[in-house]
Amino acid sequence: MTATAPEFLDVEGTDIAVRRAPGAAPGVVWLGGYKSDMLGTKAEALAEWTAKEDRAFLRHDYSGHGESGGAFANGTISKWLGQSLAVFRRFTKGKQILVGSSMGAWIALRMIQELRKAGDDRIAGLVLLAPAPDFTAELVEPVLTEAQKRDLQEKGFFEKPSDYSAEPYIYTRALIEDGRNNLVMTGPIDTHCPVHILQGLADADVPSSHTLKLAALMPADDVTLSLIPDGDHRLSRPQDLDMLLRAVGDMVRRAG
Repeated sequence: MTATAPEFLDVEGTDIAVRRAPGAAPGVVWLGGYKSDMLGTKAEALAEWTAKEDRAFLRHDYSGHGESGGAFANGTISKWLGQSLAVFRRFTKGKQILVGSSMGAWIALRMIQELRKAGDDRIAGLVLLAPAPDFTAELVEPVLTEAQKRDLQEKGFFEKPSDYSAEPYIYTRALIEDGRNNLVMTGPIDTHCPVHILQGLADADVPSSHTLKLAALMPADDVTLSLIPDGDHRLSRPQDLDMLLRAVGDMVRRAG
């Protein structure tokens, strides 16, 4: 699929790249992961599927990601959350299914909190892939080395090699400190909608124990947890994409 040029939404002075397709509600909203963009394998698979289904589809790049403006190192959960809410409010109508991958799952859970606080109850379902809510506090901080702690203190960031890119991941002190203001796994999580979680047991980035903890915090909601024995963090193999599309299709039917 050849991607069309994005349109841009100015969010607090930063151009946020957006791609959207009109169609029926409930629409599908894609929320990507840390340092990923909206032209990744899973987002493109969803774009093709929603086009065939004549269903609305919306995706965007956070600042410092993909085609959006801004520097990656200036990003925080609060900033990316604000951009995601601005895109959602500007471009969606009617019921929506949020599909969040890795960090995108954290953004999705925070979006529901903020939308409901504002009286917006249009989220009809959640599909979360290798969810990494609270990853700064739960997965990064506990394993910081002395050298990384020193870099955070002296330079304001540390770098970590990435399995997915030649460029290292950058974790800033601002990201970690801001993450503490956005934690969602501190008590029961009430999404007010059904949730389907897909988690690979061969995920080297987000351990299945983290996902099991997340699922256990959703006692009031209808939660389905699908564990994929040989699935890694990307969940981008043909069989993974098939499972994703079936999960989204089922959520759409339930919401419709």
